[in-house]
Amino acid sequence: MKIQVGQFKFKKGFEMDMMNTVGQRVHRFVSNDFAVRIASVNATEVVARMQQLQQTRPLPTVAVGRAMVGALLMASQLKEGQEIGVLVQGEGPLSRVYAHADFAGKVRGYVNVPQYEPPSYSAVLSLQEAIGGGMLTVVRHQPFQRQPYQGTVPLVSGEIGDDLAFYLHQSQQIRSVTSLGVFLDTYGRVEAAGGIIIEVMPGVEDHVIEKIEANQKNASREISKMIREKKSPLELVQPYLDGIAFTEIPHDYPIEYFCPCSAERVKNALSILGLAELDDMIAKQEQSHITCQMCGRPYELTLEDIQEVRNALYKSSLH
Repeated sequence: MKIQVGQFKFKKGFEMDMMNTVGQRVHRFVSNDFAVRIASVNATEVVARMQQLQQTRPLPTVAVGRAMVGALLMASQLKEGQEIGVLVQGEGPLSRVYAHADFAGKVRGYVNVPQYEPPSYSAVLSLQEAIGGGMLTVVRHQPFQRQPYQGTVPLVSGEIGDDLAFYLHQSQQIRSVTSLGVFLDTYGRVEAAGGIIIEVMPGVEDHVIEKIEANQKNASREISKMIREKKSPLELVQPYLDGIAFTEIPHDYPIEYFCPCSAERVKNALSILGLAELDDMIAKQEQSHITCQMCGRPYELTLEDIQEVRNALYKSSLH
């Protein structure tokens, strides 16, 4: 967590509203010969919540939104209890974009500069210059595993979707079609967000790959625009699977914007400042505003909260 003084304040009811976004879910499919697995999601609600929570500008919104969608899609193909983290580290102004999701649909995202604005905007919100060259790291967590699995590859475009496809090919020998999108209205607010991922298992015959590649060329419409037009998750993937028989498989987990941070954890984090710093804050009657660096959730601690932390720290120091 990162302490930032004087930046955020809660509105009444904001805390519960922001951390309990449910309704949409990832839809999973598989080809009837089990050679191809597919996932699609309308993630408009959770990406919009992220933007509302962090007050992100257009480019940071697109960057975090795409990373969140990609993490949701990849996590849905894991097993119960497994989680995945997607970290983009670039050399441009948006130097750090992070998203985390689990198999059950919990997702969060964060960008280091939520207020970044480019010198000028073009008709298409391209992330390439804002992120620049760099690395993509994907971390997969499994229950009871001491060390998570981690893979890192160079960024090939900085647009995140292509980079995740490159990671899958390089790290897991899985060829894929990955399409991620975030559509913003004229005010820069999230109107639609979601994506698809189509993964071809290793060893599949070339004609299946050629069929999907041909379908991809014909499926020229942007995913975010299809979601904006209320296309279903099934309709999102159909253009890419023309001529390939497939079936939907159960995955009944509503997606939600979620982070395990809490007011109690924030208080514990505040104790690292030490007695002298806490006494100084109390003397100056400074309230503390703390932002969770993993999800962007703001907390406001009163002077009474700070005094409570200070007293607990003092008592522990006596032992």
